Amino acid sequence: MDTSLIFHRLELLIGKNQLERIKTKKVIIFGTGGVGSWCAESLVRSGIRQLALVDSDFICITNLNRQLQTNVHNIGKSKVQELRNRLLTINPVAQIAALKEIYEERTSSLFHLEQYDYVIDAIDSLKNKIHLLATCREKGIPVFSSMGSACKINPSKIRVGKLSETTICPLAKRVRRGLRESGLPEDIICVYSVEPASRPLENSTCGSENCVCPDIDEHNWCEQKARINGTVAHIPAIFGFTLSGLVIMDIVGNVNADK
Repeated sequence: MDTSLIFHRLELLIGKNQLERIKTKKVIIFGTGGVGSWCAESLVRSGIRQLALVDSDFICITNLNRQLQTNVHNIGKSKVQELRNRLLTINPVAQIAALKEIYEERTSSLFHLEQYDYVIDAIDSLKNKIHLLATCREKGIPVFSSMGSACKINPSKIRVGKLSETTICPLAKRVRRGLRESGLPEDIICVYSVEPASRPLENSTCGSENCVCPDIDEHNWCEQKARINGTVAHIPAIFGFTLSGLVIMDIVGNVNADK
């Protein structure tokens, strides 16, 4: 198979030279759930060849409504490995690393962020998200961040902007405060929604004694969450696609800017 033809339509849009630039860039994604999985696929379909996927979690049946790599046949398997397998069916010559790890202060040095051109933050944990964003700022590494995509249903309310300019989103408010307390600027570009978050209509079994999540990980993320929120497929997917678009546009610019 001639893999160069995979990106024929993209080359018609941005040109051969820009496509070659995309192929040289290295991206690392932290979190491969509802947002990160769609971002990863969009990046690979957009010509990114060097991609690292970071997530310690396993696939649960409750992930199937929103996470790209999940299906009824791979429940209990590693999210990053299953996503890597899928991405290699799209571009078999891509160099994709599946890192089944947790990003936190204790493990942050393992990822050698300075080796990457772009960092995508799709982390749920507030503490770890703030630490990743702060580390990227301190190292001068371009980072694009996802704020809260759960509890939302209206795609027209999704926005892109500086973290300092976000409104409505409770997660963005907490991240702003965390960076401010660290003495760091809040001008990180993020994807967020101005739709007020809805509350769950009923209690979830996730994190309870009746939790259906695979009991094979030392970190039970459900138990660590203050609340299990409702989610829909299209909102985290749009967040992920938008993050991918920010990376691609940063590399090649806006092809319609002068038209």
